[in-house]
Amino acid sequence: METLIDYNSLFPSFFLMFCLIYLVGYSIVFRNWNPKHRPDASSSFISLFHGTPAVLLAVFALLTQPSWSFASPNTGIDNLVLDFSIAYFTVDLLHYLILIPRDYLFIAHHLATLFVFITCRCLVLHGSFALLVLLVLAEITSPFQNIWTLSRLRQTESSHAAKLHQFLSLPFYTLYTIMRGFAGPLFFYKMSAYYLSGKADDVIPRWVSILWVIIIGSAIGVSILWISNHWAELRNECRYDAEKKQR
Repeated sequence: METLIDYNSLFPSFFLMFCLIYLVGYSIVFRNWNPKHRPDASSSFISLFHGTPAVLLAVFALLTQPSWSFASPNTGIDNLVLDFSIAYFTVDLLHYLILIPRDYLFIAHHLATLFVFITCRCLVLHGSFALLVLLVLAEITSPFQNIWTLSRLRQTESSHAAKLHQFLSLPFYTLYTIMRGFAGPLFFYKMSAYYLSGKADDVIPRWVSILWVIIIGSAIGVSILWISNHWAELRNECRYDAEKKQR
């Protein structure tokens, strides 16, 4: 399949940037943290530098696209956003493989995400519209999620972190539920209906689009299960606090 875009990949530069950010986080920012939590904290640290910039870049790319179609060719800015995210997920994947190799769920998630992004960026050169919309819906919660995660890691050692974690839980869960529990599945339904109908077969091989549907659908399902568990946890905490006050 011939490329339609004369574009030089910025993946190496982005990869080095995220490596540097990770090393700064691990070696400097979190050097006094409990060694047990330093890897997770460093992972959240680089995620802070990916999530919001990725949303802004993706929104800009979507607004400058000549047409919004699930089969439209990737533009130069589309590929830049994909390079940016591929670099982030590659660095974070290396983090898990080296420091937390038993976290099979996150390793599988990152491998699947990289498959989708890389096939869109390097193989089919079409379909970035769908991935950028999903990227926005997924990463718009990134600053809340990463600060929530960092405060969660620190809550047993800092009362301020515990209060921040408690303060962020409800708004973060609410936003996450809206984005990944409602908006995400709705867009996924439209995307999967389009790809499974065969309308994109001329530019995106059917096996690629089917794998995209399976991977993205599975990721959405896992996200819904994850936030459901945390809602249940929050409900139990509120019930416990209420009972404690009545004693």
